[in-house]
Amino acid sequence: MVAIIEQPSPNHDARPEGQAIDLIVLHYTGMRDAAAALDRLRDPAAKVSAHYFIDEDGRVVRLVPEHRRAWHAGLASWQGAGDVNGRSLGIELVNPGHDFGYRPFPEPQMAALIELCHVLRARHGIARSGIVGHSDVAPLRKQDPGELFEWRRLGAEGLGIWPQLTQPAETKSSADITPLRSLSRLAALGYGYLEEDPGAVVRAFQRRFRPAAVTGEIDRETATLLAALID
Repeated sequence: MVAIIEQPSPNHDARPEGQAIDLIVLHYTGMRDAAAALDRLRDPAAKVSAHYFIDEDGRVVRLVPEHRRAWHAGLASWQGAGDVNGRSLGIELVNPGHDFGYRPFPEPQMAALIELCHVLRARHGIARSGIVGHSDVAPLRKQDPGELFEWRRLGAEGLGIWPQLTQPAETKSSADITPLRSLSRLAALGYGYLEEDPGAVVRAFQRRFRPAAVTGEIDRETATLLAALID
């Protein structure tokens, strides 16, 4: 396991009694540089934190003990349940994000993340489907880790799900990929907020599984990807 640097944050509290850890939520820091992001995650006034912080050079910092609830997801929902913080581990990846010059995640950072996620999955018995993005659990507010994040690579590592298409999108039965069925499949995957803003939820799905075209529209390719993931 990669060496972990301890830089504790005061921003955490107790998890709900008896609550298992069954999610890992991936974020980008969305700030101009790593130092500013780390300072904010350790600032009591900011009231935000994560369990782990991974710099672009692969350096891993632990901010909050895993048995404590870090404050990273905010208002969020997954699989019909709120308090995502209470059931999850949060990992922040240094990246300026969409506001400050979004860029690809470098190899040392991705390698460290993959190694860390394997350790955390084994330690807590987290299903591969339990690795999600901040935009998955908070699609009305968040875009991270964004369309440049290598979700396909994580899926190949058994970290997170990835669709395996057995037939081209254009050959899929139209009756099987209607918008109504697609929305039902989004809910089955775990996405919430479909009644509030289905377009935002579709964009979150596309940002992860079809990043080349984040439109918010349930087109044939999007519907086919959803069917492959569920069926």
